[in-house]
Amino acid sequence: MDSNIGAKERVTQKRLIGLFQDVLEYDYLGNWEYRESNSNVEETLLRRYLKRRKYADKEIDKAVAKFKQAAANIGAGLYNANREVYTLLRYGVNVQSDVSEYKKTVHLIDWTNPMENDFQIAEEVTVQGKSDRRPDLVVYVNGIAVAVIELKRSTVSVHEGIRQNIRNQQDEYIPRFFTTVQLLCAGNDTEGLHYGVIKTPEKFWLRWKEPCGEPCEPSRFTPELYPNELDRSILQFFEQHRLLEFIHDFIIFDGGIKKAARPNQYFAIKAAQPRVRSKENGIIWHSQGSGKSLTMVWLAQWIRENVTDARVVVITDRDELDKQIESGFKDAGEKIRRVRSGAQLVSMLNEAEPWLICTLIHKFGSKNDQGGISVGGRKAVKTLDLYLEEVAKNLPQGFRAKGNIYVFVDECHRSQGGMLHEAMKRIIGERVMLIGFTGTPLLHTDKKKSVETFGSYIHSYKFHEAVRDNVILDLRYEARNVEQFLGKREKIDEWFDSKTAGLSKVARSLLKARWAKMEKLFSSKERIHRIVADICQDMGTKRALTGGYGNAMLVADSIYQACRYWEVFQSTELKGHCAVVTSYDADSSSVRDEYVGEGATEDFTKYEIYQRMIGDRTPEQFEAWAKNEFVEHPADMKLLIVVDKLLTGFDAPAATYLYIDKKMRDHNLFQAICRVNRVDGDEKDFGYIVDYQDLFGAIKNAIEDYTNGAFDQYDAADIQGLLTNRLAEGRKGLDEALQAVYTLCEAVNPQTQAGYFAYFVYSETTPIEVQQTECEANAAKRETFYKLVSTLVRRYIDIANEMPAAGYMKEESEHIKQQVDYFNDLKDEIKLKSGDALDLKFYDPAMRQLIDNYVRADDSEKLVDLADVSFLDLLDMEGAQAIEALPKNIRQNERSVAEVLAANMRKMIISERPNNPAYFDRMSDLLNQLLQEQHDGKLQYKELIEKLIEKLKEARSATRVKYPASLDTKGKRALYDNLDQDEELALRVHDAVKANARDGFRDVSNGGLKMKAVRKAVRAVLSDVTEGKIDEIMQIIISQEEY
Repeated sequence: MDSNIGAKERVTQKRLIGLFQDVLEYDYLGNWEYRESNSNVEETLLRRYLKRRKYADKEIDKAVAKFKQAAANIGAGLYNANREVYTLLRYGVNVQSDVSEYKKTVHLIDWTNPMENDFQIAEEVTVQGKSDRRPDLVVYVNGIAVAVIELKRSTVSVHEGIRQNIRNQQDEYIPRFFTTVQLLCAGNDTEGLHYGVIKTPEKFWLRWKEPCGEPCEPSRFTPELYPNELDRSILQFFEQHRLLEFIHDFIIFDGGIKKAARPNQYFAIKAAQPRVRSKENGIIWHSQGSGKSLTMVWLAQWIRENVTDARVVVITDRDELDKQIESGFKDAGEKIRRVRSGAQLVSMLNEAEPWLICTLIHKFGSKNDQGGISVGGRKAVKTLDLYLEEVAKNLPQGFRAKGNIYVFVDECHRSQGGMLHEAMKRIIGERVMLIGFTGTPLLHTDKKKSVETFGSYIHSYKFHEAVRDNVILDLRYEARNVEQFLGKREKIDEWFDSKTAGLSKVARSLLKARWAKMEKLFSSKERIHRIVADICQDMGTKRALTGGYGNAMLVADSIYQACRYWEVFQSTELKGHCAVVTSYDADSSSVRDEYVGEGATEDFTKYEIYQRMIGDRTPEQFEAWAKNEFVEHPADMKLLIVVDKLLTGFDAPAATYLYIDKKMRDHNLFQAICRVNRVDGDEKDFGYIVDYQDLFGAIKNAIEDYTNGAFDQYDAADIQGLLTNRLAEGRKGLDEALQAVYTLCEAVNPQTQAGYFAYFVYSETTPIEVQQTECEANAAKRETFYKLVSTLVRRYIDIANEMPAAGYMKEESEHIKQQVDYFNDLKDEIKLKSGDALDLKFYDPAMRQLIDNYVRADDSEKLVDLADVSFLDLLDMEGAQAIEALPKNIRQNERSVAEVLAANMRKMIISERPNNPAYFDRMSDLLNQLLQEQHDGKLQYKELIEKLIEKLKEARSATRVKYPASLDTKGKRALYDNLDQDEELALRVHDAVKANARDGFRDVSNGGLKMKAVRKAVRAVLSDVTEGKIDEIMQIIISQEEY
């Protein structure tokens, strides 16, 4: 028997420590469960390393002090503190032993010679904080904690370890420990090793996978030698050279978010490095949505740091792609110059700076483009080859491109003419290297030409690989024939009945009103009206589109058709929630001769509709506004109508549905459908493609072959797994989701409300003073349950109206609906019992409307009333009214009401404590006292409820009783409570903060000078307190909005 099966995590932990010691030769620091003062900077170990590196004692003292100060600066927020620490780790600490001496850089890690560093591993590292925590394994380099690993037994999901890592970073736990940590890991024997960085949401954690894509250099830790995936991944990931390389070259702080490279990005850059050194052209083909822009950033940074006089020029052929690339590099902290003209490009290439340039191919052409081919006022579009050839012929005398230049060609499948490389050599020199990037497979006819132009593939990562690795989402395809129910009343009724088969009577009556408005559209003979009606019906029934988290794009055949679509949508509920984004420029001079007296021409119609749509904005302003609304506010901008624009280079994670009413094929179709494959929140499971043009031909006998029709010019292997049947996959997903909930709940005994509460929250026999501890210990189980039930609900809602079409019998459909109801109710009860539902908007926003209206037919009206009532809003009601607003299964007995209020009060105390620790510590003691009195029979449940509501109102109130009149703000009162209720001292600290706090003082980038000024002022007032107390007061100050 395999001893690993079902083994407890301690067994797994000991096995991994053995690998760290025996295979990787890390130093084992020991079990630090009971060791005091464990830290993310073990000063003794760090000093020992620096001493060995021959730094002077004074240099070591100053470097260690400066580094520890940065690592302790949690008041600036974890992201800012971690970024400052990363900078010191990567580039060293500048110190000056004496005023007269030059500054010297003390390097805390030797990045060039990894084996010169000390690699260490410790287990059960108890870290003190507001709530103590104990990571399973901590990896140190020279005494600096750089990685944390949480392990789970093989029968427990690795996601519990991920959530444990995320929870430990929160303010109420041990965020200070994570200021030096560069990599967070979670693993078990069945799901391998997952990794992220600080603040990475669970959805975006990555599974280490080696090999990944092609080619991939073989690892010495092979499946033959190490068949256990977790063991193998630990050895691959934490091998000394790999670990330091990954931290140094594959981590980025990107526009306020720290990110680590995905495996496909890492191995693409590793494959590119030898090609860069030898200047051998090539193509990186990574499927749409797999992080091409960041791959460019990391590769450009590596080139700059490893190639003498390196310069990078990024070329694309569309303005939106050019802007996207510029934005991506800037967010990553790189200064990139965006070229505005051909002359400016030549001028920049003729100088040594800047090192990083992005440009459109059009900037290579002459300004006036005189002599170009023109017919009837329309000019022929020049290819990239012709533009480059033209600029090469017109270079100024004495021109010589400076530096060692590498050219990145974005979307290179559109730029594959044979003259490209020769023209680039004439402009930049013989040693120029071209690297093509594409997210689209190459056509049969283009492959040979592309290899001739760019060279062979540097690295490829195909669509089905990216879906399997959860880098992008799977796409569900549906072909719709809008003709099938037209003109016949019985067909329309049949269609409506099938669409609403899974809904309650209440829900059907609600939709009848919508149907009455839409019915006249179906009676129209114009095809455009029928598709509008179909899309509007989806907007009212599809979970992603009704829940507010997802939106849609409609691809029209022409700008005129796009405008007509918009006009028809103005008579529907999408009025004010849709927009057209095309290349059309609504210039009145271009249509002054278009009105012929008998009706508007197409051009005049486009102009008139555009004018109504954009109002007083310019076309550029309107486009920027519409795109921003679509990305940032999907509930408001529910539909974008496009023709060609935005079908490439436009990332909108909320985009979930793509409706296609345009003949498309090959690259254009591939890129278009990938607009909806981006990973978003937990609610988004798939991207959906609705095809009104029958792009793949009739699909018969349930055999889907998407290599025919619109994709018949691709190799089948290149588009494997791109599209799947929506209903077939929907049924599979629902069955799997239901089974996952059953499996988790098998351990509950008895399977009653009390049994579930005992398993997921705490047992009724648990003493009051330890109930909260037991509740916290069960948090991971609850989070798993919540996630599985939410997934179950989403899977059910996706096909609830089409259960017969998905292959379910009537009895099966009814049973599944009952089970979904049951587990969703149970989830709500557990959330309320545990205090996890601080806000009683306890349905996920994305599904609340559908759950309330469609799934819960018996009490949908009541729940609709409650949907916008938060827990804190209940406190404004009188006692009886507040209790009545609670869910029926809770309000039926006083004990449940009291437990819900107590749990929410405890949750509020934990949440609010950083603002005023002393006050909320007293509130916590009072809560325990009230619960104990009730337990001892001194209080009835009704009295307990009244007292809890009274205290909750007091905790919420902006003007609490028993404070001196001068303490008229929350900040003053918080200082008063935490300075031994010394009114004068609190006011002096308040005044000192007000006098010294400048805008943005919480931001510690650039040395945190503003924060230091505030701390110095506070220390001047509190001259006789410890630094620990200063830290506490500073945290209170940072937490108060008034400062």
